[in-house]
Order: sequence, then structure tokens, then C-alpha cells
Amino acid sequence: MKKRSSLQIMARLTGLVRPLAFVMLGAVIMGVAGFLSAIFITVFGGYAVLDVLGINRGISLTTIFISVCIFAVVRGILRYAEQACNHYIAFRLLALIRDKVFGALRRLAPAKLECRDKGNLISIITSDIELLEVFYAHTISPCCIALIVSGIMTAFLSGIHVLLGVTAAAAYLIVGVLIPFIISRRSREKGEAFRSEFGEMNACFMDSMRGLREIIQYGFGEKRLDDINSRSDKMSGIESEMKKTAGTNSAVTGQIILVFTVIMLAVSAILYQKGSIGFDGVLLSVITMASSFGPVLAVANLGSGLSQTMAAGSRVLDILDDTPEVRENISGAQIEFEGAGLKNVHFSYGDEEILKDVSLEVKKGTITGIVGKSGSGKSTILKLLMRFWNTGSGEIHISGKDIREILTTSLRENEGYMTQETQLFHDSIENNIRIAKRDATREEIVEACRKASVHEFISSLPNGYETEVGELGSTLSGGERQRLGLARAFLHNAPLFLLDEPTSNLDSLNEAIILKALRGEKDRTVVLVSHRPSTMRIADTTYAMENGRMS
Repeated sequence: MKKRSSLQIMARLTGLVRPLAFVMLGAVIMGVAGFLSAIFITVFGGYAVLDVLGINRGISLTTIFISVCIFAVVRGILRYAEQACNHYIAFRLLALIRDKVFGALRRLAPAKLECRDKGNLISIITSDIELLEVFYAHTISPCCIALIVSGIMTAFLSGIHVLLGVTAAAAYLIVGVLIPFIISRRSREKGEAFRSEFGEMNACFMDSMRGLREIIQYGFGEKRLDDINSRSDKMSGIESEMKKTAGTNSAVTGQIILVFTVIMLAVSAILYQKGSIGFDGVLLSVITMASSFGPVLAVANLGSGLSQTMAAGSRVLDILDDTPEVRENISGAQIEFEGAGLKNVHFSYGDEEILKDVSLEVKKGTITGIVGKSGSGKSTILKLLMRFWNTGSGEIHISGKDIREILTTSLRENEGYMTQETQLFHDSIENNIRIAKRDATREEIVEACRKASVHEFISSLPNGYETEVGELGSTLSGGERQRLGLARAFLHNAPLFLLDEPTSNLDSLNEAIILKALRGEKDRTVVLVSHRPSTMRIADTTYAMENGRMS
């Protein structure tokens, strides 16, 4: 995670409020008016006491009573309106941030996301973003409100005597700025550690749920449970320390408020003895001081709680600031497929060299086979043809153009890619296939399924094409999922098929049907990766991969 200061994180997050600036301004104005109403309920109570004591300040008891009633009603209304505005801003911005994060993930995929911990990613796009509600609903406007109200009350007390105003300003600065800053510094590392552990816990649970059968089969449950308990204890320990810090913060803040109230009493008493102010000045200054800490107290209480929010914000910004390995071409050339090829291509995953001076030619209307051991670089060639990564050196061309110069949408339209693992969504079979062509008719889907030798299986299901496949296709076998993946490829109907082990989970009969369908696609160009000799019989040209080299 990139190191950022709390001020940097807050500045970045605050910048997102710009589209809702007028709503935020309204929340601040209503918050200021609301707090002033609450404060002056007490202050006007002081005026009432003075009136009873015979010290006339020019305000009658009737006026004081009516004013206090108005202040009480207005305070309730304005408090509700302020909170409504703040939460409106918060939830609108959370939706905006989620949209930005999903857009960032789309740009980063697949290269930057293949090795990322999926459980941690889910934690960021769910709980971490949700935690930003604290910042948008309970931080920005309260800080502005505290600043404005503190300024007004300092001016009010300075009107009684300048020294009283200085005392109040010092109190507001210590409670509203110094204490939150110190507490935030102390608890930041704990907040970052807690969010990191929370993400790791999500990943652990996801792994455990996906591998439940293996855990049961090999008696690994106790070890897995110990791991979860250990992580839970670690999280509990961090949270306990954070709560202790929050408790200390609350206690220290309360003590400082009491101390400054006493200081205000002492200062006003000294000024009274010197004749600088009257008894009314002593009473009003102490009452005003004691009742005006609400706004800065709201800010002070954010100190420890804000540490998690800042850590969550930093994790979200890490995704937004990450740069993709491959940037989509949005202004390149449109193409019609006329062949493809690699020329002297080198490629590495980090420091691990995968392809070394690889060249091959894919002629239009032919089937090109690539064979080799696992890890030899066969699948990597298909990913480079899809431009999921850029080559380290060398050239990949399609229809005579460098792949980097081709409009990305045009490239995707000309390529149909089937991976070794077919990803299915928790939806109907029809919708899972329709992802390859969103406006496809049922007839087109059925035809694609016939070519993939899966139509009869689907028809035998109780709900046919409307059958739900379960999460990650859990209700289907590996071969059934693979044939649905092939159906997607056939429905996409791209001129270039990139097929990665398309028959690895199929029996001989289904393999033969699918290979016959591929061979029957006369205008189709196919790049076929497989370790099965029976699958490679349909290839017009076969290349062998070994240790990243091609022959």
C-alpha cells in the first residue's frame, strides 16, 4: 500500500465532493445555525438568571422564553436537515466511488488483477468503501461547522473581553485540532493493520468456502479453523487497542473541557475583581464556554475512529491510482481479419522469462495448433494475441497491423477467446451464454450450443435454458462448463478463435462432435492449444513449445 499522509487522503477524498458542493454548503450553514441555536438556549438561560437577579441586559423574560422555544424547535429541524444532507452526500459519493473503482478494475484487468488477492479486493470494494461514509457524513461538514461556530463564539466572548475570547480560542484549538491530530497519529498504524487483517480474513474465508470439499476429504478442517481463530484473535487484539485509544481520547477530551471551563471562570473572576467586566460578564462567559464545545467535541471524537477510515481511503486510492499494464486503444484502426502472427516475441512475467524469440504465422481460414508441456508458454501466446499484456520485445500483428495500433473494441470483435477455466455467473444457462452476444436470439443460442455439443444436455434439464447454474457453475461438471464456454465462442462468431484446451474435460464422443464443428467452419481461423494428440489431428499446421521456444 502506498504511504500517504492523512491530509493527502482527506484532500483526495474531499475533492470528490465537488459535484455536490452546494448540498455540502447547505449542510454546513444548517449545522452552524443549529449549533448556535443549541448554544444560545443556554446563553439565554443565563440572561434569564441575570434578569431574575435584577441585572437588566435589555431582554425581557417573555422575549427570552419565546426565543428559547424557537431555538429548541429550530435546533431539532436544522439538525435533521443537516444530517439528511450529509448522508445524501455520503451515499451519492459512495456510489460514485464504487463506479470509479469498478472502472479502475476494468482498466487494470486482467494483467494487474491476476495475482491480486480476490478476498482482499472484495473487502476494498465493499466494507472499505462503505467505511468512507464516516468521512463524508461525519467529518467534512462537522470540521467546517466547528471552525465557523468556534470563530463566532470567540468573537462573542471577545465582545465581553478580549482575554475571554483568547481563552476560548485556545480551548477550541486544543480540543478540536491538537487532540484529534495526536490521537489520529497514534492510532493510524493500528487502523491500517486492522483493515489489512480484515481483507486477509475475507480472503481466508473465501478460500475455505471454495475448498470445502478438499478440506473435508483430507481432514484439514481443524488446521483451517485454527488459522481462522488465529486471525480473529489478531483482529480482536488490534480492535481492543483501538477502543482503548478511543476511550483515552474521550476521557482526556472531557478533562480538558472541564479544565478550560474552570480556567474561563478564573479568568473572568480576575477580570471582575479588576473591574474590567461585571458579574453579568462572569456568568455569561462561563455559561457560554461550557455550552459551546459541541462542534469541536464532534471533531475530537473523530480522532481514533477516523484512523480506520483513512486506512480504508488509502486502500481505495491504491486501486484508483494504480496504472494498468496495458491501456486500451480508444482511437486506433478498425480491422477486418486477414491473418495474424508473432515475430521474434519475448515476454516475461516479472523476472520470469516465458517466451524467447517466438515467431508463428496464422493464415486466414486455417487451424493452427500449439502443443507443449504445461508452463511452456502456450496459453501466454493466446493472451498476447488478445492483448491482455504487451510484449517485452518483438511484434504481434493482426491483418498486417501492429496489435497496439488496433482499436481495442475492434480487436475484441475479431477474436473469440476460450480459456481453460470457463467462468460462469450465478444466472440461467441462457444468460451465461448470451454474454458473448447480448442481442442474440434463442435460435442463435441453440445453434451455438448444438455446435458445442451441449444442446441435448441443456434440453434434458427440468428448466432447459432457464436452468440456474449456481455460483461459479457449481451445479455443472467440468465438461459441461467447458462446453458452455465453447458455445459462447461459437455465439460470439468472431473470425479468429483462440481456444485454450477446449476438449480437456470432454469424452471422445463430444470431442469428435466439437472438432467436426470446428472443421466445418470454413471461414473461421482457429489457434488451438491442446496437449491431446486427437485434438491436434484437425490442425493444418502445428507448432511445438518447449521452455518458451517454438519449433
